[in-house]
Amino acid sequence: MPDPMILADARAARLLKTSPTALELVGRSAAIARVQELVRRAALADAGVLLVAERGADVVSVADDLHARTRRAGAPLVQVDCAAADSVRLDDWLFGTVAESSPGDLEPVARDSQIAASFGGTIFLKDVAELPASVQSRLARIARDSEVRINGEAVATNLRWVASASPGIEADVQANRFRGDLYRRLAKSRIDLPALRDRADDVPVLASRVLDDWCAAHGRAPRTMTHAALALLAALTWTGNVAELRAVVERTAQETPHDVIQIEDVLPSLNLERAPARFAPSGQLREARLRFERDYISAVLQHHGWRMAEAAVTLGIQRPNLYRKARQLGIPLARTSE
Repeated sequence: MPDPMILADARAARLLKTSPTALELVGRSAAIARVQELVRRAALADAGVLLVAERGADVVSVADDLHARTRRAGAPLVQVDCAAADSVRLDDWLFGTVAESSPGDLEPVARDSQIAASFGGTIFLKDVAELPASVQSRLARIARDSEVRINGEAVATNLRWVASASPGIEADVQANRFRGDLYRRLAKSRIDLPALRDRADDVPVLASRVLDDWCAAHGRAPRTMTHAALALLAALTWTGNVAELRAVVERTAQETPHDVIQIEDVLPSLNLERAPARFAPSGQLREARLRFERDYISAVLQHHGWRMAEAAVTLGIQRPNLYRKARQLGIPLARTSE
C-alpha cells in the first residue's frame, strides 16, 4: 500500500514522463516555465542556440529535446564534448584529416568528419568555451559561410548550431578568449537554464522522474518516495544541480530494498553538512519548512540511535538547542538516550 503522504508532484512526474520533455525541463516553477517557452520558440527558428548553465545541468537532454522539436528531427544530432579531448584529437574529430589548405576560400573538411555527419541535422557543441583558438577559428569560418570544401568541391552545410557554456562565457568573449563572431552566431537564441536551487518546487517532480527512469532501466517495479523524503530533497541547495540530484536518487534506489523510499533511506546518500535551501517565511512554504525540520531532525536522531550529542553535531547545533527545537516541533524525546 503506497504511503498516503506521497506528494502529488510524484504522481505528476509520471504524467510528465510520457511526454518528450527533457529531464532538465521537467517542472512547473515560473523559472522553468520560461525556459520551456524559450525552447519552444527556438525550435521554430533555425538559428544558433546557446544554452547557458551551471555545472551539473543536464544540457545534453535540453539539446536532445530542442532537436526533437525542430524540422530537423529526422536528421542526425551530432554531439561533441569540447572539453573531453586535446586540441589535436578534437580538430581531427570535428574536421577530419584533409590534405588541402584553402586560405581565403572555404574551410576544408573530410567526408567522415563530425561536421559532415551533421549536414541536414544539428551539431551540439557541449562546453563550447573550452575549444582551443584554432578550432574556434575554423568553426567560425564554417558558421559564417554555411559551406565547406570536401575533396575540392563546395558543399552547403545546412546544419543547426547548438552549444552550451557556463555563465562566464561573456567574460571569455570580452577577454578575447572566445571569438566574438562565433559567439554571436551561436547565441542567436540564448537560453539561460536556472540553477536547481532557484526552483526548489521542481525538485520533488524531478526526483520522482529520476526514480521512475532508474526503475525502468534496471527492470524494477515502480517505486515511490514519501512526502518527508521528497521534502528533504527539496530543502537542499544542490550545488551540482540536476546531475547531483540524479546521483543521490539513483544511489538511494540502488541501496534501498523496499518499494517506498523513506527519509532515512535518503540520508546516507547525502552530505549532511550542506546548507539548506531558503524558504519563504509565510504560507505553504513555511508549513513545508516546519514539516521538513520535524521530519529531518527525527530522521537524524533515528540515524544516530537517538543519541542527542551525536545528532546535535550532525545538525550543527548545540545539544540544549536540539532539545529545545525538538520540543518546539513536537518531536517526542521519550526514546532518546545518551
